[in-house]
Amino acid sequence: MNTVFIIIAIILAILGFVGAVTPGLPGPPLSWFGLLILGFHSAVDFSTTMLVVTAILAVAITVLDYVIPSLSTKKFGGSKAGVWGCNIGLVISIIGLPFGPQGLLGVIVWPFLGALIGELIVSHDIQVSLKSATGAFAGFLCGSGLKLIYAAAIVFIMILQLF
Repeated sequence: MNTVFIIIAIILAILGFVGAVTPGLPGPPLSWFGLLILGFHSAVDFSTTMLVVTAILAVAITVLDYVIPSLSTKKFGGSKAGVWGCNIGLVISIIGLPFGPQGLLGVIVWPFLGALIGELIVSHDIQVSLKSATGAFAGFLCGSGLKLIYAAAIVFIMILQLF
């Protein structure tokens, strides 16, 4: 049974990493559930405090991931169209991932282009659109960075407990 817990925990940890850059896939909660499942392993001893703190962090990072792009877009003078464009560009980039290295580059390029197009539709001013697209993209990178750091920390905790 311990092997089953390890396999499920690893799958959830991998999904947590994928969820760090994929819209609609909640990376931090998936990573946390992997940690929780690993806690059922007979050789693992997680404290309740550690599980509660990591759960609170997962929720906080998930909420921040939705707030940061909006705040950074507004800070850079943009609108909701820039945020939507950034998210649509991200979806396009994820669809392109299986088709080679341009897909990996697309994770960086498409959200920016999406935010730029969204802002151009609303403002028709290239300078304003570039500035706010930069803000939307910076927010996306910040949110994804937080989720990646969290996912890496959870994997690190898992490895420490198993070895």
